[in-house]
Amino acid sequence: MSLKSFPKPSELTVPAGAEGWEKIYPYYLVFQDKLKEQEDAKFWFCDSQHWPTVFKPFETIGGEFAVKCLGQYNARHLMIPNANGIEFRIHLGYLYMSPIPVPEDQIAARVPLFEQRIGHYFQNWEEKLKHWHVKVRGTIDEMERISFPKLPDIVPMEDITSGKGKDGSEKLLESYDRLIQLAYQNWQYHFEFLNLGYIAYLDFFNFCKQVFPNVPDQSIAAMVQGVDMELFRPDDELKQLAKLAVELGLQAHFRNTDDVDATLGAIAAAPGGDRWSAQYDGAKDPWFNFTVGNGFYGHDKYWNEHQEIPLGYIADYIRRVDEGQEIMRPVEALIVERDRIIEEYRELLEGENQAVFDAKRGLAATAYPYVENHNFYIEHWTMGVFWRKIRELSRMMAAEGFWSGPDDLLYLGRNEVRDALFDLVTGWGVGAKPIGPDFWPEEIERRRGIVDALKTARPAPALNTPPESITEPFTRMLWGITTEQVQQWLGAGETVEGGGLRGMAASPGVVEGLARVVTDADQLSEVQQGEILVATVTAPSWGPIFGKIKATVTDIGGMMSHAAIVCREYGLPAVTGTGSASTTIKTGQLLRVDGTKGTVQILDAESLEELLVTGPGAHSHSHV
Repeated sequence: MSLKSFPKPSELTVPAGAEGWEKIYPYYLVFQDKLKEQEDAKFWFCDSQHWPTVFKPFETIGGEFAVKCLGQYNARHLMIPNANGIEFRIHLGYLYMSPIPVPEDQIAARVPLFEQRIGHYFQNWEEKLKHWHVKVRGTIDEMERISFPKLPDIVPMEDITSGKGKDGSEKLLESYDRLIQLAYQNWQYHFEFLNLGYIAYLDFFNFCKQVFPNVPDQSIAAMVQGVDMELFRPDDELKQLAKLAVELGLQAHFRNTDDVDATLGAIAAAPGGDRWSAQYDGAKDPWFNFTVGNGFYGHDKYWNEHQEIPLGYIADYIRRVDEGQEIMRPVEALIVERDRIIEEYRELLEGENQAVFDAKRGLAATAYPYVENHNFYIEHWTMGVFWRKIRELSRMMAAEGFWSGPDDLLYLGRNEVRDALFDLVTGWGVGAKPIGPDFWPEEIERRRGIVDALKTARPAPALNTPPESITEPFTRMLWGITTEQVQQWLGAGETVEGGGLRGMAASPGVVEGLARVVTDADQLSEVQQGEILVATVTAPSWGPIFGKIKATVTDIGGMMSHAAIVCREYGLPAVTGTGSASTTIKTGQLLRVDGTKGTVQILDAESLEELLVTGPGAHSHSHV
């Protein structure tokens, strides 16, 4: 049975224990009763690609800054003719988005502005990108210098003699405000080039579709694939370290990588170990500013703070090198394949069209690597420093009695943290006890209960009635929210022969293998050689497991999602944007993944019967 629309926000059941959840988030992030008619008229999709788990109140900062800054480049900077920004709300703890179209009568007036603005960027690409790196590094360096020391018992005498006239508490408040501002600053920079990368790619994509009506989306992507990308550097560094360890005969020291100090100490003391240690230290800064998550949550683990993670990956690579496996990415083969596809299509064109093809492809190939590379500088590096500083502040306030756990601050909104800081400096300044220690511990526990209750339900993939067609370019390219895909989620799309799921044909090839469902980065160590990874979403830092797996299947994501790009670079089949793979498929089931057609078949008879009874779309609502 096919449905015409997804549930309305008010039709979703609030999990037991999560009553009053709306109050833990800012008013402007939740659906409003007074605006029910307008909000129910819009189509909202869940961005579980970037926010796969429930927000703690402080963590909404990532969603707010990211989506706001994405929108500003569409609607205010670049004046993209057919796309404004994206409205967003949190519902039952998950982030939902609704693209804002440009009214038909305003599109034409934006075209000359758009052309002038993107023309300036593309003509000065190298210089502007170099300056971008300087700006972003400057922000990160300033963040590193921020600290949150305990306030002194007494203002130092030199502050009296110098006539400073302040007690030092202003520095604490300024440091907090500045940390938030710096995070905001790098999120603005984040989208300066990202939207251009998509625009250049889409321009080439649309041109190809026009002159080669039957060209597969994957072939277009292959023509611009960025082989030498900074986002692959952390993983490449680990591979080089593994190869060096084998060359130096250091394998025996990687038996218990969970004990970081003992492992590094034993290597340093071994013959040739100093050479390996020097290369390890060189790789660590900056390439270990890398998270196993995506940088949007306070609980994300970063390699430089949890070195057992990269050391564990190195140990696995050492095992594979010793077994005679080729662990490096097939870069040469990718280049040969890319050039072959370019030539094949180019030869079909004549005269002026050939020159247009060259120009558009050249621009897309120049701009495309940024689509992934920026992730390292913003989501990974900037946010790694940001969360580390926030934990430092949380520990300082825990020591002042405001709460007990080192991460409890995450249960306050960022503006509430500002209030709590003012409460702290007021009590300290006047010599009285602040109110926070009697207010926050109980409130944090109450909120923790709500967040935990919200986590018991999976989000609905979308809300309300989808539009006739979806045109917003980022919605299509990044999230894979296309008209066809939405129909598929509703159960109205084309059925998969033999039953199964349909998604985006994100990376070509057909394989069969056993499923490994991963919903959390902590489960990555369970992935076995030759399995098929099934996930709500993958993170760029999962690179080391792409050498083990046969294919990838995700719930959400388009041609330009991380999973799609990484799988193409590793030569693995991928089907993205299935809507419900991670809740439909179980670990150990036999799958056939066809990344060329975009289908996933479950070959186990028992699970197949269940799927045929309930229908592929049913599972997306089964936990709501």
